[in-house]
Amino acid sequence: MSVLVGKPAPDFEVTAVKGPEIIEKFSLSQFKGKKYVVLFFYPLDFTFVCPTELHEFQNKLEIFKQLGAEVIGASTDSHFSHAAWLNTPKKVGGIEGVQYPIIADFQKKVAEDYDVLLEGGMALRGTYIIDKEGTVQSQVVNNLPLGRNIDDTIRTLKALQFTEKHGEVCPANWNEGDKSMKPTSDGLKSFFGS
Repeated sequence: MSVLVGKPAPDFEVTAVKGPEIIEKFSLSQFKGKKYVVLFFYPLDFTFVCPTELHEFQNKLEIFKQLGAEVIGASTDSHFSHAAWLNTPKKVGGIEGVQYPIIADFQKKVAEDYDVLLEGGMALRGTYIIDKEGTVQSQVVNNLPLGRNIDDTIRTLKALQFTEKHGEVCPANWNEGDKSMKPTSDGLKSFFGS
């Protein structure tokens, strides 16, 4: 598996669905220099763990917006499938009410570029945090039965923004407001010494 952290995020131009709208030419590069991007892949529309994740991203969408981040979902389904799933009520497994864009990677090129494409044609649960310059700063990939933790994605995005702003690093289990450290030997000693 490719590690994309520290590398430019592979760009794409594909069809996306955002609520009732079909966007014919949706690209990653449109956010470069403007927003952070949280790009997440899920296996398939109309499945089981996937709607729980898509709804949880929607539940936390306002937090991502406040952090200046665009959330983008992705699967190898067609935009027709995405639109049908968006028109299916939550109580029967649909994602009605999800308002962020979901890209249709029907040619499977995007999943392949991010190295989450499985032999059967669907994607693993990959989550990528991309900075404003278009560089991948975090990459977490789960196998199919393992749902991701959206709160940890938020925590990681906040940690990235903290390090960018303050030039300090975030130790294990860091949360907003916790003590950070200078990336030096003295900084480490100070962290453990207090």
